[in-house]
Amino acid sequence: MRKILGIALCTLALAGAGCKKAATGGDGAMKNYVTIDPSTAGTISGTIHFTGQAPARVQIDMAQDPACTFADTNYTEQYVVHDGGLQNVFLYVKDGLGNKAYAPPSTPVVIDQKGCRYIPHVSGAMAGQPVKFTNSDGTMHNIHMTPTLSTNQAVDISEPPNDAAGEARTLTTPELMIPVRCNNHPWMQAFLNVVANPFYAVSDTNGHFTITGLPPGTYTVVAVHETLGTQTATVTVTAKQTASQDFTYASSSAAK
Repeated sequence: MRKILGIALCTLALAGAGCKKAATGGDGAMKNYVTIDPSTAGTISGTIHFTGQAPARVQIDMAQDPACTFADTNYTEQYVVHDGGLQNVFLYVKDGLGNKAYAPPSTPVVIDQKGCRYIPHVSGAMAGQPVKFTNSDGTMHNIHMTPTLSTNQAVDISEPPNDAAGEARTLTTPELMIPVRCNNHPWMQAFLNVVANPFYAVSDTNGHFTITGLPPGTYTVVAVHETLGTQTATVTVTAKQTASQDFTYASSSAAK
């Protein structure tokens, strides 16, 4: 009877502000997960600007492995600037959600090894969401992921050529800029960001980003770059509206 009553209450809530779904979190504790209400959800959108002269991208010598010489690009990805926009900046909502908890997706985040590169270079996942590493190359790769937190398991495994099934791992604790490298090809590097909520994004080739599905409120938004560091901003989101927020990194920071 209680189960039937709970389902009825949940159905009523979905018609209004949203339903809290009880579930077990990655730490084994019961959590009341909140669903995103599309009728009031807002958006944060902006651009990551880079001022001044960006450091030159360094060409990578991939000749040690003939399978890598067919790569479309062989330049470092540390500073990727196009028309003043900075790519590969991770952005997420750090504060402002209160005690709201959101269920991690069961669909994995995919990081591919293609052209002897990790694609994407920077990615994000929720704590408790699977992360799958695939190999599109005709050569053996190595996945060497080294979290700092002991609650996130380190990974150091080999992956055979043309492995579409991939290797999946799940990290349970939020942690930023976790390095992922390939011991077989030392130039290969990526960064995985694990966060506590689904409100995150990575800046694209023009430096643009969009964080969607936010309930109305005032939030602390954090921008993180692998070398240029962290910036924060306070952003107020209203129902069904898009709040604009840009960030700017400078060449003087890159030179340090």
